Amino acid sequence: MGERKYFGTDGIRGRANTHPMTAEVALRVGLAAGRLFRTDDDRRHLVVIGKDTRLSGYMIEPALVAGLASVGMDVRTFGPLPTPGVAMMTRSMRADLGIMISASHNDYADNGIKLFGPDGYKLSDEIELKIEAMMDGALDQDLAPSNKLGRVKRIDDAPPRYIEIAKQAFPKRISLKGLRIAIDCANGAGYRVAPTALYELGAEVFPVGVEPNGLNINAKCGSTHPATVSEAVKRYRCDIGIALDGDADRVIICDETGHVVDGDQIMALIGLDWARRGRLNGKGVVATVMSNLGLERCLKAEGLTLERTKVGDRYVMQRMREGGFNLGGEQSGHIILKDHATTGDGLMAALQVLAVLVEAGVPMSELARQFEPVPQLLQNVRYTAGKPLEDEKVKAAMAEAEAALNGAGRLLVRPSGTEKLIRVMAEGDDEALVKRVVNDVAEAVKAAG
Repeated sequence: MGERKYFGTDGIRGRANTHPMTAEVALRVGLAAGRLFRTDDDRRHLVVIGKDTRLSGYMIEPALVAGLASVGMDVRTFGPLPTPGVAMMTRSMRADLGIMISASHNDYADNGIKLFGPDGYKLSDEIELKIEAMMDGALDQDLAPSNKLGRVKRIDDAPPRYIEIAKQAFPKRISLKGLRIAIDCANGAGYRVAPTALYELGAEVFPVGVEPNGLNINAKCGSTHPATVSEAVKRYRCDIGIALDGDADRVIICDETGHVVDGDQIMALIGLDWARRGRLNGKGVVATVMSNLGLERCLKAEGLTLERTKVGDRYVMQRMREGGFNLGGEQSGHIILKDHATTGDGLMAALQVLAVLVEAGVPMSELARQFEPVPQLLQNVRYTAGKPLEDEKVKAAMAEAEAALNGAGRLLVRPSGTEKLIRVMAEGDDEALVKRVVNDVAEAVKAAG
């Protein structure tokens, strides 16, 4: 595996208008990806592009389009559309490539570029590295002749098509009639489609975070700031609250009392419901190393497994495809429903939770705690240089922590994929012990970095 220069764990991401999130890099991505996905046959090649509501999308999108068109790719731009919607439309329109311009749950100052293959799945590491290798070439390399340049069109029917596909995932036998739902769209990509889909399925909808201005995406709202949806639930006396992130590929739920339900509880709720209905494939759920031990125990009690992968929804999806699983996700609220989508989808996951709620006929608070979470503590330690995890003292501290937990808990120490941070996480039944081991390891990392 080569050293990555541009691509991180989820596409290319960075502060808008500083490297690598500049118009020049976007142009180079367009040129490289266009050349890589262009074949020699005589047909027109197509790329579809969606974005969230960040101001910098107006800079990144035209640069990508220019690169793609100059190597002969036709382009269709959607405007604001959730990441899963772009993945879906890539497949639905038989495009050669799908691109989403978003930095997900980060604030407006960041942006990112995610790429999807013709099958609607995120590109593999190998293909990303091939694109990287082509990105630093001369800008006038291998361009299309003047009569073979790509044509570019904005199309407006992507949001209604996505809404229809999302609604198909909701069981026909029931409706949301009579439910009061608060939805926080994080002033992001789902600000139109999510409230519309819920309304069309019969709910009374109370939307917040639906007034994007280019600068307020994820600002004190959305799945990373659940206090906002929690407050809306209480203010409008709702039965349930749904909070999406900026590109609507994650969801956090809160019950009618405003209590927050994380991705682990959502996976347990959907997984156990599907298992009862004979809908759960692979006899288990796929999650990451960050998911709570309580989820693992809860599934095990029902004869189901929890398979763990490294952090990143693409790794969850990879394992799901290999093992024939149809439910997976992350504690942060990326929930992947493989029967319906090729990537995390906040709206579709929320609809599955709503289906369980309607059929159970009980308040959300009775479904919200599928298991008692084991005490879990995460500490992020910044470092400036070097590789703290290769330091002998850090290795010794980690070995001591493992010994102290002695099978009654887990220790996880890993570098962030996007920043100079070491994440130290431990969980176990003894909260005081968990605190102590996290502090010990964090101190050793600080001393080393």
